[in-house]
Amino acid sequence: MFDKVLLPIDVNYEESWKKALPAARRCAGPAGEIHLLGIVHDIGAAMVSSFLPEGFEKLAMESMKERLEEIAKKEFVDAERVKTHVGHGHVPEAILRVADQIGADLIVMASHPPNDLRTLLVGSNADKVVHHAKIPVLTVR
Repeated sequence: MFDKVLLPIDVNYEESWKKALPAARRCAGPAGEIHLLGIVHDIGAAMVSSFLPEGFEKLAMESMKERLEEIAKKEFVDAERVKTHVGHGHVPEAILRVADQIGADLIVMASHPPNDLRTLLVGSNADKVVHHAKIPVLTVR
């Protein structure tokens, strides 16, 4: 069993957690903590962000926190074992940064089925986390 399991999810994409969440529960056992992580993507270019309303990223992070809390309440009866976190930036980097900050000893995350063209052009977030993590990573399909 693991003491602190980090479960990065996309709150808008149920497939990012429906199978991974039960795996995280099993890995945490009866005493481990589960840390849900939602990530707000960094807009990046100033030109793009100039078209967004003022305070967009702050509002997006607040909304993410609310959605994570809703999922935690809905999916866990033992809410004291679940903590929610909102990351910001590039997805793999945010996952690794939060894992380090909370002292996670396992990352559980969903991985989309391989698609050579998509992986070549964009790359898989799970692949990047697996290759750069200092702790075990369980990918779930």
